Amino acid sequence: MKEVKTICCIGAGYVGGPTMAVFSLKCPHIKIIVVDSNPQKIEAWNSNELPVYEPGLLDIVKQTRGKNLFFTTDIDSAIDEAEMIFISVNTPTKNYGVGKGMAADLKYVELCTRQIARVAKDDKIIVEKSTLPVRTAESIKTIISGCSSEFSFQVLSNPEFLAEGTAINDLLNADRVLIGGDQTPEGLEAIEALTAVYANWIPRERIIQTRLWSSELSKLTANAFLAQRVSSINAISALCERTGADVDEVARAVGMDSRIGPKFLKASVGFGGSCFQKDILNLVYLCRHFGLPDVASYWEQVIKMNDYQKHRFAQKVITTLFNTVSDKKISMLGWAFKKDTNDSRESAAIYIADELLQDQARVHVYDPRVSPERMIDDLMFLQSVKNGNGDNKLSEKQIRDGLIVHKDPYQALENAHATMVVTEWDEFRDYDWKSIYDNMLKPAFLFDGRNILDGAGLEEIGFKVYQIGKG
Repeated sequence: MKEVKTICCIGAGYVGGPTMAVFSLKCPHIKIIVVDSNPQKIEAWNSNELPVYEPGLLDIVKQTRGKNLFFTTDIDSAIDEAEMIFISVNTPTKNYGVGKGMAADLKYVELCTRQIARVAKDDKIIVEKSTLPVRTAESIKTIISGCSSEFSFQVLSNPEFLAEGTAINDLLNADRVLIGGDQTPEGLEAIEALTAVYANWIPRERIIQTRLWSSELSKLTANAFLAQRVSSINAISALCERTGADVDEVARAVGMDSRIGPKFLKASVGFGGSCFQKDILNLVYLCRHFGLPDVASYWEQVIKMNDYQKHRFAQKVITTLFNTVSDKKISMLGWAFKKDTNDSRESAAIYIADELLQDQARVHVYDPRVSPERMIDDLMFLQSVKNGNGDNKLSEKQIRDGLIVHKDPYQALENAHATMVVTEWDEFRDYDWKSIYDNMLKPAFLFDGRNILDGAGLEEIGFKVYQIGKG
């Protein structure tokens, strides 16, 4: 087996950066080079203001950066030096052409592959780290063989199973590591080379070796199953509200069944993030492509239920505030799709803010990690992908005039007609809610989209409280 002395990771985002930081910590004998074409991103990785926020990440980067962990824009040199190359670039849902709205856009993966083939001067192991459709490795192999037949290239699938906000712990204490490759002597040798890297800190019994296609499909399936659980409990939350049941009590009773378990049964305003929706839409597209329309419809319903939950929450705000929020100040606590991350991709906050802005509300936002520029970009991107079937689009002026971002949460809440909790940041529990109530317009409405304020005595203070799934 060829010893891996240098690893190159193309893509310095939410997956590539933290993953390679942990690699550098646990494999001090291996040189880790993280490359990206964005010089601002690389500059941030070389500072103490990292572009990715994850608890514990900065400490690891400080320990290893400049020793065996390096960040650079010199992609060609890193490819040339490395024996193993991770592809960890963005694979968003296509918003154009064939597969628009569902299929994964693989243009960045293809560009990386062609660059590897052009630069490589010896054998390479290429590792798919980005979440990719089944049989993407076949496309990578085809491109490589078409560009270069002089050297041997083995393609592995090593999907990430990270939850943002807990990514460092997920990497250090992984439930499992999945490595898929060709079942040829060369493919098995490449699988073992990557297994040996992880074995520096992961017990070998937790490293699963599979066929290439099984590994690629496992990632999509895992995210689909988790998202399905969220949509399922959110569907029940609507029924709880109509019947007088309490969704948390239902979830606890159901979760104590050992066949079901308690995880991902927390009712909320809906799931977000870069993976769940994208991966399910990709799964839907694949099922249709392979002639399985009934299977595609089954998984598509998970997305529809998530969209329904976000819409239901926004409409609850509007109807409670006497069927109009026009020119009313609505406070929004949280913009990131979950706590302990600055990632806002597909956050429920984007869609809720959009609906309220459509109704001419003044949305005042506070989030401890997401920048105002990112919030504007999120809303502008949403307008760009609206499909034109009657969806109203906001202008940039409407967004900039209607969305007011605060550095101080108490300013965001002052004189508000209502406030919404959209992200479950721990700090929200510690606010002086009595003071907040005194400085809000009366009646003071609070919409708890994450059900994190149970036991805060809000109704005793005087708030009129709405919580998901509380009848």
